[in-house]
Amino acid sequence: MRKSWILAATGSLALAALVVGCATPESAKPIVGRISALPPIVYPADNPTSPAKVALGKQLFADTRLSGGGTASCQSCHYRNLGWTDANALSKKENGEVNTRHTPTLYNVGHQSVWYWDGRAATMEAQTLAAWRGQIQADPVKATAIINAVPGYASQFQAIYGGPATPENIVKSLTTFFRSLNSENAPWDKYELGDVKAVSNDAVEGYKIFAGKGQCIVCHSPPHYGNSTFFNIGLEHGKAKPDVGRFNVTKNPADTGAFKTPTLRSIELSGPYFHDGSVAKLEDAVRYMAGGGKPDPNKSPILKDTQLSDKEVGQVVAFLKSLTSTETWEQPKLP
Repeated sequence: MRKSWILAATGSLALAALVVGCATPESAKPIVGRISALPPIVYPADNPTSPAKVALGKQLFADTRLSGGGTASCQSCHYRNLGWTDANALSKKENGEVNTRHTPTLYNVGHQSVWYWDGRAATMEAQTLAAWRGQIQADPVKATAIINAVPGYASQFQAIYGGPATPENIVKSLTTFFRSLNSENAPWDKYELGDVKAVSNDAVEGYKIFAGKGQCIVCHSPPHYGNSTFFNIGLEHGKAKPDVGRFNVTKNPADTGAFKTPTLRSIELSGPYFHDGSVAKLEDAVRYMAGGGKPDPNKSPILKDTQLSDKEVGQVVAFLKSLTSTETWEQPKLP
């Protein structure tokens, strides 16, 4: 029996419930209010959250003044309607240089323990600083001076941090906002709490395959349906210059070609798929994984051909689509 912690919140009240299994009575009533199967975010002691800090981080996220050339922002690669990715196989830096890996989703990044596809960042603050410098080509000191010259920003930093903007508290603000981007309150979460009409029969059958014959749950376990572990799934096999992935960080030969397991929450929005953006459709991504991947000598032995039929692949996809959250996004007004 599958067990997952579900946190249901309505207004300022929260109710924690332990849900066992997927079977629910037909008479169950639809769930009203916000539902989260995710545990609470653990914030660093030196960077606690607050509504004001999240709002400030949201503004900075969308502001091109933070970049080196004034033409790009964090949002240039991360859009809500695209699952906080950018729909490109490989995105570009502000200077036009093409990245070697697909833009990862920002969904549920606060629940990870390492960041980037190869896990080279040990904290999200370190990842944010690196992306600020590398992706949008900024000199943080110069960009901070520009931000401090904006009265609307200066007043917010004063109220939140007791002083002007610094590279450090800009990173803290951005990262606090990133930790607020959680995919939750999905139809599947509602189904698990008793709303039997929240998902299709195909989605229910798809979960059974996901957790059983398909063996997907071995790496994509609930409630996150992804984690900070690394596997070689064969995608680099046959490439002229294969990406060694996690090996660059650990120097362990066993990590050659291994990349972080992504969350599957809201996965239908964030194609193309995998670290190299090589698969355009979700159905094909499921089919690739269910087929055991390419015969890379370093491929993880956990990945095997589970011989799913086209119908079963379609049912797994139906389940994955039921993990899509429906929160709204409002573009921030910049000072």
